Amino acid sequence: MLRSWKLNLEIDSGSDAPLFVRLSRAIVRDIERGRLSPGDALPGTRALAQRLGIHRNTVDAAYRELIQQGWASAEPSRGTFVSGTLPVKTPRGFGSAPRLRMPARPAFELDGWEESLRDSSAPAPRGALLFNDGAPDVRLAPAVELSRAFRRVLTGRARTTLASGDPRGEPLLRRALARMLSETRGLAAGEDDVLVTRGSQMGLFLVARALVRPGDVVAVESLGYRPAWDALRLAGAELVGLPVDGHGLKVEALQELLARRPVRAVFVTPHHQYPTTVTLTAARRMELLRLAEGAGMAIVEDDYDHEFHYEGRPVLPLASADRSGSVIYVGSLSKLVAPGLRLGYVVAPAPVVRRLASLRAVVDRQGDAPLERAVAELLEEGELQRHARRARREYEARRDVLAETLRTELGGRVDFDVPAGGLALWARVREELDVELWAEQAKQEGVLLTTGRAFALEGPGPRAFRLGHASLTPTELREAVRRLARACPRGRKAPRT
Repeated sequence: MLRSWKLNLEIDSGSDAPLFVRLSRAIVRDIERGRLSPGDALPGTRALAQRLGIHRNTVDAAYRELIQQGWASAEPSRGTFVSGTLPVKTPRGFGSAPRLRMPARPAFELDGWEESLRDSSAPAPRGALLFNDGAPDVRLAPAVELSRAFRRVLTGRARTTLASGDPRGEPLLRRALARMLSETRGLAAGEDDVLVTRGSQMGLFLVARALVRPGDVVAVESLGYRPAWDALRLAGAELVGLPVDGHGLKVEALQELLARRPVRAVFVTPHHQYPTTVTLTAARRMELLRLAEGAGMAIVEDDYDHEFHYEGRPVLPLASADRSGSVIYVGSLSKLVAPGLRLGYVVAPAPVVRRLASLRAVVDRQGDAPLERAVAELLEEGELQRHARRARREYEARRDVLAETLRTELGGRVDFDVPAGGLALWARVREELDVELWAEQAKQEGVLLTTGRAFALEGPGPRAFRLGHASLTPTELREAVRRLARACPRGRKAPRT
C-alpha cells in the first residue's frame, strides 16, 4: 500500500558535493530512518523541483543515481519508487562520508596473556626461501588420491558424514588409526582410546586443559616447542626446564626435580627431539617411565613426525612400553598429508579420551567428518602408507643435499650431526659469529630462518639454526645455503682448513 510522502528533506548546504548528490543523500537518509519504506512512491521530478526551487534536471540526476545504486526503481508510466530490496551498504558514489571502522582497542580490559604468543601470521616475502621448522612440501601431497576419496565419501555417504557426529572423531578413522598405531608403533590402543583433533596443536591444548591445575609444575625440555609451552601456561602451569644433550632429555635432572617438588606432568619429544633432532636413548626411556609410574606423573609424548625416519627402524614411542597408563601420546597426520589439512590425534586410556572429548565439544563440536572418513579410507587402502614411503625417500635425499651443501658452503662456520630422521637439521654456529646478526642479514639476501633463541625456555638460547629441509627442492636448498653463506657477517670468514 503506497502512502503519501510528507516532504522534509535535509539537504546539506555546507557540502561541496554537487546538488544532485546532496539530494540523493537526503532521500537515502529518509529511507534509512524509516520515513520512506520499500514500495513508497517518490514525488514526480517536476513537482519536487518546484517544491525545492531547483532545476528539474537536478532531480532527474538524483533519481538516476538512486536507481543506479539500488535505492529506487522506475516503472514506466507510473513513476519512481523506493526499491523493494534495499542495498545492504551505503551506495558508492554518495560522497565523502567517513567509512565506519572497528575500534582500534576494546572498551574492556584484557589480561595480556596473548602477548606471550608468537606471531606466525606474517607471510614470507615474495621470492624468499624459507628454512621453516620442519614442514613437509605441499607439492608432494597426495592431492589426487585425497580428492578421489573425498568425492567418494560425499557422493556415497553424504547423509551420514554431513550429520553431527562423535566429538572423539569419525569412528572409521579412529579404528584405522588404532590399527595403524598397533602395527607400526606398538601401541595397544583401541577405537575408544583415540581422539581425532584438528591438528596436534589442538591435542596439546586439550591435554593441557585436562591435566593442569593452576600452579601445577610441568617439566619441559629447556630447548623445545614453544606452542606447547603456551598451551601449558594458559592452563596455569608453572614450567620448569630440564636440560637436553646429545642423547635427549637428561632424565636425572627430572629425578632431582621430583625429589624437591611434586611434578604434574613432563612434556617430551623423544623420537626426534624438538628442535635438536636427537633421539632419547633406550635407557633414559625406561627410567622416565619408571619415574612417572612411581610419582603418579603424566608423560605427554609429542611424536610429531614419526613417519620420517631414514636410518634403520624408527624407535618405538614411549607409549608402546607404557604399562601403567602414564603416557598421553600426541601425533599428527598433517605432516604426512599436508599442513593445511588439520588432522591430529591423541591416544590415552579411554577415561582420558572422554575427558578430552568433553573439553573439545565446548569449543569445537566435532571435527570435519567427511575429511576424516576420506583419510580413513586412504589409510585402509594403504595409500597413505605408500605416500609415506615415497615422501620418506625424497626427504632423505633433500636432507643429504642440505648436509652436503652446508659442508661445501659453510664448512668451518657451522657444524652439525646428520639427523637419522625428521624434517629439519640442527646447525650449531661457531662461537665467533653473531647468530642473530647473521639471521637478519640472511633476510636481506632472501633467506628466512629461525635461530636457537626461539626454542629456549629462558635466556638467549644456543647459537644455532634449525633448518627445515623438507619443503625445499634440492635446487632451492643449494640456493638457500649459498644465500646464507653470502649473508655471513662481514669479517667473519671461515678458517682455512
